[in-house]
Amino acid sequence: MIKLDEKQTTEKTNTQKNGILQSLWRAKVLLGLVMLAVIVRACYSNGQQTVAPPGLVTTTDVVNNTEELIGKSVTIKSKPLQTVGLSSFTVSDRRFFSGKPIIVVNASGKAFDLPEDPNVAIQVTGEVRNLIISEIEREFKLRLQDENYRDSINKPAIIARSIILSPTPTQVRANIDVYSGKRLVVIGKVENIQSPVLFSIKENRLFVGENLPILLNTPPAVAINKGQTIAVVGIVRPFIVAEIERDYKVTWDLQVKRQLEAQYNNMPVIVAEAVYPSGI
Repeated sequence: MIKLDEKQTTEKTNTQKNGILQSLWRAKVLLGLVMLAVIVRACYSNGQQTVAPPGLVTTTDVVNNTEELIGKSVTIKSKPLQTVGLSSFTVSDRRFFSGKPIIVVNASGKAFDLPEDPNVAIQVTGEVRNLIISEIEREFKLRLQDENYRDSINKPAIIARSIILSPTPTQVRANIDVYSGKRLVVIGKVENIQSPVLFSIKENRLFVGENLPILLNTPPAVAINKGQTIAVVGIVRPFIVAEIERDYKVTWDLQVKRQLEAQYNNMPVIVAEAVYPSGI
């Protein structure tokens, strides 16, 4: 009887151990999946773990699904239509003829001038709200003139905390004087990979556009592969080898310098502060 009790106790103990091990294994797998999700979402950045902008949607999504998106942070990429007052403008999804314009209220704390070229897009990240002037002024510490917004009251709006120009690679190539020194987000397909810190991107359309060089300060934490569509956030400057070596502590041998000068000299280059997989 005693032997039987000992056997049952041993089996019970083993069962408990197995249950604990299984629980630990499940927890380890869950942690691994969570970490994987974080890694996949993380930007390829210069020693910083920043993340891609949240919730990429269209302006049509905001109009048609306002109740679901109210209070949520979203990102849109669109061509602006016109200014409204001193700190706002309208955007619309021009791909759809029925696309209704929505208001973007600049709550970033920084002045933003709309691009002179109407074909240049902007990227906006902010909170979806119904436009109630008194609430927006109080919560975001803004001063809005009601008469400028009378056609948009109680309609969906994005209260933007980030607004950034988003030209195409070809637009940057063609207008270095316009974009030099400016911070942009440019989306394109990875083309010519010169090294882990130097590659080029091109518009993600067949036989369209020109390559735009991208320079990273340090090799990315995750490999960037040819054919991948990415978004690059950074500052535009002329590609002058000597200045880039000096300013970013990059060292290239003589043969590489000559190759880069022949290929990219005085072209615009984006010195990237973040690179992440694009949802567009």
